[in-house]
Amino acid sequence: MDLVVFDLDGTLLNKGSEISDFTRGTLRLLRKRGILYTVATGRTLHTARDLLEGHGFVLPQIFKNGVVIWNPEKVAYSHKYLLTESEIRHVLTAFMEREVSPFIFTLEKGNRHAVYHPPLRNDTERRLATMLGQERGLPVLPVAELPGDARITNISALGPSEAIEPVTTMVDAESNLVAYKGMAIEDKNLCWVDVHHSDGSKGSAVSVLKEELGATRVLCFGDSDNDMSMFRQADESYAPENAKDEIKAVATAVIGHHDEDGIARFLRNRFDL
Repeated sequence: MDLVVFDLDGTLLNKGSEISDFTRGTLRLLRKRGILYTVATGRTLHTARDLLEGHGFVLPQIFKNGVVIWNPEKVAYSHKYLLTESEIRHVLTAFMEREVSPFIFTLEKGNRHAVYHPPLRNDTERRLATMLGQERGLPVLPVAELPGDARITNISALGPSEAIEPVTTMVDAESNLVAYKGMAIEDKNLCWVDVHHSDGSKGSAVSVLKEELGATRVLCFGDSDNDMSMFRQADESYAPENAKDEIKAVATAVIGHHDEDGIARFLRNRFDL
């Protein structure tokens, strides 16, 4: 039994962040053939729910790059890999020492997600706060309002490369932490970084689902650094043409562009749909 795992942005979704008509039809054909599929995305449940609704995503779903696994049948998270208090202090201190404002992502009562931050230092950080609120639909609040019982899923930041790189180096030296980073689209002098617990990776989450669902083979699709861990765990891994070079280098094969239904077209050929 095969399990197909999709990244969303830059992979299954087109440039309009939508599931195209052709891809929608392909998912329908997968269901008719009884081929299992799900998602592994950096998005939260709340920012992905409307995208997935009506497209047959009934299996457990991987969100926040593997930090949480959502079980639609039970309407609850079945697995959570959260940062500990000591890890949180360590990461926050590293950012603050380099004069970069950390953005603290939480999981709260009622499966509520929110983001908290200290006073923002510059226009770059203010733009990031606006983007998180407007594009991702998350409450973005002062850190003074952080609930005492909130659980921390990840900590992110955007800043100059010379400030972000030392934080990444520190995280890389910690066996229980992992950092995803990349250049900012709007300014190549800026870097973004996202810090998680090392168990909260797409690779770990995919391994959990493979075992729980009794799948014999996992086929995964992704385009960026946060997909590397599940590429290593998968039996077959495919990168769209638009993927980063390092992802293409470890993929089983490079397939069509995400904005040209590359994943859907590959699946129709792969499974003779």
